[in-house]
Amino acid sequence: WWVAIVSLWPASSRPYIGGSQNNTILNLIFGYNGFGRITGNETGSVGSTTWGKSGLLRMFSSQYGSQAAWLIPAALLLLVTMLWLVRRAPRTDPRRAQLVIWGGWLLATGLTFSYMSGIIHPYYTVALAPATGALIGIGATTLWTRRPELLPRLILAAAVGLTTWWAVALMDRSPTWHPWLRACVLIAGAAGLLGIVAAPYLNRRLAPAIAAVAVVASLASPAAYTIATAATTHTGSLPTAGPSAATGPRLTGRGGFGGRLGGQIPQGTQGFGGSPGGGFGPGGQSTTGRLPGFGGQLGVGGPLGQNNPPGGLINAPTPSAALVSALKSDASRYRWVAATVGAQNASGYQLGSDEPVMAVGGFNGTDPSPTLAQFEAWITQGKIHYFIPGGTGVAPRGGGGASGTSSQITSWVKAHHTATTIGGTIVYDLSAS
Repeated sequence: WWVAIVSLWPASSRPYIGGSQNNTILNLIFGYNGFGRITGNETGSVGSTTWGKSGLLRMFSSQYGSQAAWLIPAALLLLVTMLWLVRRAPRTDPRRAQLVIWGGWLLATGLTFSYMSGIIHPYYTVALAPATGALIGIGATTLWTRRPELLPRLILAAAVGLTTWWAVALMDRSPTWHPWLRACVLIAGAAGLLGIVAAPYLNRRLAPAIAAVAVVASLASPAAYTIATAATTHTGSLPTAGPSAATGPRLTGRGGFGGRLGGQIPQGTQGFGGSPGGGFGPGGQSTTGRLPGFGGQLGVGGPLGQNNPPGGLINAPTPSAALVSALKSDASRYRWVAATVGAQNASGYQLGSDEPVMAVGGFNGTDPSPTLAQFEAWITQGKIHYFIPGGTGVAPRGGGGASGTSSQITSWVKAHHTATTIGGTIVYDLSAS
């Protein structure tokens, strides 16, 4: 209903549909956030970059494995086993319905993430968690109650052993992070596995202890990563779970990409985000990424914003006290105290001043909105106080956006207004016209 209402509502009396290139919700659904994510042909996207190598084992790679794959091998094993055990059940069997629903969720989402060529970030894997948890719960409880039978007992033991081995393999990717934990998990896993196999021959009073050891062996590692994640302050738009070494190098250009991105980014010198305000561009002391777009010191927006605070597609700038004071000055007279390219840049200035700031070009700075004519009209009407150069500076796939509307507005402002510096930030006072 929401999609239908937005589609039927007159465009003149609703906000622009951010992320679309023609101001329609269907273009956003099926384009930038739809088939474009699968094929990689995303008009309005952020240009050429890397999301990790696609393929069947992508979710187990160094970039994604420690995020949500701890229990996936066991979940797949239990799914296959349970489907086999209920193969002769009536058509209306609720257990098989559960397996089809959760198994379909895990397989469809996992395969889509594995093979998609468009934008994908490690934190997207949170979508695998509900299905993984459900399959583990269904399979483990069912097989445990049937442990007197040989096949269910052996499969359950195999699931514990597989989970233990995979947990140790994932923790090996950050070898300096609590190495003693790997040994403990390995010992507990071996004890749980052997206990399950030998359960019918042991005292029944030992059953709770065996179950407890198996659960601890299976969940200790992801639980430790959960604690590490909760105890770490995260900034930027790309949070990741666990210790930093678990997902590869930290992207460390000053004011750069932010957070942690996984380990397939080689050493290099080109940057995204970075210290004096600039986006894709050469220069910089990047500690990660020869690719255009990570780390770096040229910062958002290239030469236009060389003296401006860090910001860009991922991180928000932190305005100086002098700039905040200027933005707040006579703020009630303006609909927007400033305009800048991209929503992340706008968010930094808006949060710093607690006043409205226009994001030219939407989130990426690639939306063809507002048009240059609209922008000029708003200036004539006295609705915008300052223009702050910078922004993502990204030439999007499919043209338009930052290489079209946003760059037209930036060029027009440069040609018709005089730059000044407030608190180290270059700004253009549009009220002068």
